[in-house]
Amino acid sequence: MIIIPARIGSSRFPNKVLADIGGIPMVIRTAMTVANIDTVVIATDSQEVIDLAKQHNIQAVMTSTAHQSGTDRIYEAAQKLKLSHNEIIINVQGDEPFIETEVVQAIYNLTKKNKDNQRVMMNSCYKTITNPEADDPNIVKVVTDETDIALYFSRAKIPYPRDHHFDAYKGHLGIYGFTMSSLTTFCTLTPAPLESIEKLEQLRTLYHGYKIAMTEVETESFGIDTPEDLEKAIRHHRL
Repeated sequence: MIIIPARIGSSRFPNKVLADIGGIPMVIRTAMTVANIDTVVIATDSQEVIDLAKQHNIQAVMTSTAHQSGTDRIYEAAQKLKLSHNEIIINVQGDEPFIETEVVQAIYNLTKKNKDNQRVMMNSCYKTITNPEADDPNIVKVVTDETDIALYFSRAKIPYPRDHHFDAYKGHLGIYGFTMSSLTTFCTLTPAPLESIEKLEQLRTLYHGYKIAMTEVETESFGIDTPEDLEKAIRHHRL
């Protein structure tokens, strides 16, 4: 199952999930993009989103306004849907209307591969980014071991190239694969200090000694975090 968290009260860009892209609200366009992979459900705190989803024949679940993260929101939705412990759940952000189905499928496949591994709590992906792109704190960087298990995520430029130029940074895409069992475990862990400092909830997993499996993907997609990103998205849609 693919669950898309859709919170109305974004601090940086309020109501962004409702932003119009080619005549379709962003979160609806995102849901339509991935609908051929698995069942799609929108987890939201907005009756307006519920109504829009109904108009487009997309299932939606009302969730609390108090959640601090999208993962907590999809967990509430998964509980309401009474998903079994081994159900694969993919968290696709509602601000990714151009995400390629191949990317989501890659994470689905990785999650399926690791579903019986109790140490792998999350599955995600990265793309190669350039040195200048890595300077942007809105692009999260990840470093991995030789088997593509994440070692650390940061908004800072990691690894730091002390002695030479480096141009193969790994830019993390905020799409996550869980089983219902691993999602439950994640949401019962206490928030981590590193998570609070970097504002990256995946660091909770590493802090508590669990693993995040990664896979490299190729993508032209981008998240929409600001009004400027929205303008870029509208231009992209017109191409």
